[in-house]
Amino acid sequence: ITGESIPIEKVEGEPLIGATINQRGLLRMRATKVGADTVLASIIRMVEQAQGSKAPIQRLADTISGIFVPVVLVIAALTFIAWAIVGNVTGAGAASNPWIIAVVAAVAVLVVACPCALGLATPTAIMVGTGKGAEQGILIKGGESLERIHAVRAVLLDKTGTITKGRSELTDVVTAGDRQANDMLRFAASAEQGSEHPLASAIVEGARARGVTLGASPERFTSITGRGLEATVGGHVVLVGTRRLLSERSLGYDVLEEQLAALEQAGKTTMLVAIDGEVAGLVAVADTVKVGSREAVKQLHAQGHQVWMITGDNRRAAQAIAAQVGIPAEHVLAEVLPEDKTNQVKRLQEQGLIVAFAGDGINDAPALVQADAGIAMGTGTDIAMEASDITLVKGNLKSVATALALSRATLRTIRQNLFWAFAYNVILIPTAILSPLIPFLRENAPIFAAAAMALSSVTVVSNSLRLRRFGRST
Repeated sequence: ITGESIPIEKVEGEPLIGATINQRGLLRMRATKVGADTVLASIIRMVEQAQGSKAPIQRLADTISGIFVPVVLVIAALTFIAWAIVGNVTGAGAASNPWIIAVVAAVAVLVVACPCALGLATPTAIMVGTGKGAEQGILIKGGESLERIHAVRAVLLDKTGTITKGRSELTDVVTAGDRQANDMLRFAASAEQGSEHPLASAIVEGARARGVTLGASPERFTSITGRGLEATVGGHVVLVGTRRLLSERSLGYDVLEEQLAALEQAGKTTMLVAIDGEVAGLVAVADTVKVGSREAVKQLHAQGHQVWMITGDNRRAAQAIAAQVGIPAEHVLAEVLPEDKTNQVKRLQEQGLIVAFAGDGINDAPALVQADAGIAMGTGTDIAMEASDITLVKGNLKSVATALALSRATLRTIRQNLFWAFAYNVILIPTAILSPLIPFLRENAPIFAAAAMALSSVTVVSNSLRLRRFGRST
């Protein structure tokens, strides 16, 4: 709910949010908000409000077809009347009955103007476009979603779970004195085996990934709230925790101060390690950037999009992640509360930007709906995927750039299809009207009109199928 990638420490008197998880200890709490007043209910309410305020998109082809069909009927009727009058008054078409010539010309107009190509222009392109997206792990809810996303100019990315992996990992091991890194890490990870804290899991998993063999569970383990832990591992007393913990034990860490400052400046969470009353080093964990996130941001910039990052994390951690992936510092929105994510989307929209929002959490749902195009990570929550227009099955940020490019290609194909559909009609309707003046069309105009109509439909469908080549050269 908070948007932070690590648990939030709470002390007596602070508010708790329903449905969040208590990591350790016993809580005594009082329900101050129930039912419609809870945080979850407010999130649901914001989603519903955003859904209700989204304006429907008018279908160009449907609108034109509604005008085009009666206009063609009028043109066909006028063609019949004109040739019936001309044929009877001037004797034109003496070789044939003027009424027959008038009927043939009118039928030719109706056949050649059949809006089949116009009707196929949009659905065929959308069908191929959404199918191509599905092949690449991009699930698009429909044509309206494609229409919305193609005009996007600003992409707002949630940090945790979208740009980053959404879980803490061991990133740095720094030793003090002559102690070997793996030896120090073995003691720290062995001690952390007694803790249920997510950061403890990151240290244990990181040690194992580095090939460090851990000892048995600590013989003695004490969790020190807000500071760290103290454990006995193989007869050695191990402390893992904050500066405050070591200061309380009168342990100096001046030799590590420079490394501590650098790692914390990079947005990492640091923990000092002391063994048998001596500072042995430090370990650092962080919510690391997904593989491909930097390349994805680069692709979005190349497409001409503004890229923004939004997070509930503190500004220092947010700026560090943004720098890693190439997002400008002025485009970083940090320490944003869940209800404020929607307001940040609105703020960008008020600046005249068409906004896409990409996220994966429960607290992202209102913003996903408020955005002109909502993009959910397939690795995220069900409510985020339900609120979005597009779901990226693999949760790969590069798929955001692919989805935007695919939507533009699809809308470009639709415009091409509409052009060809109109071009056929603009050229062939006058030809059908004047067909009695063309010897080989005088009595065969409907046949040629039918062939031309079929050819226009084939042209539109073939042009839509070109979308299947999307991605081969990108």
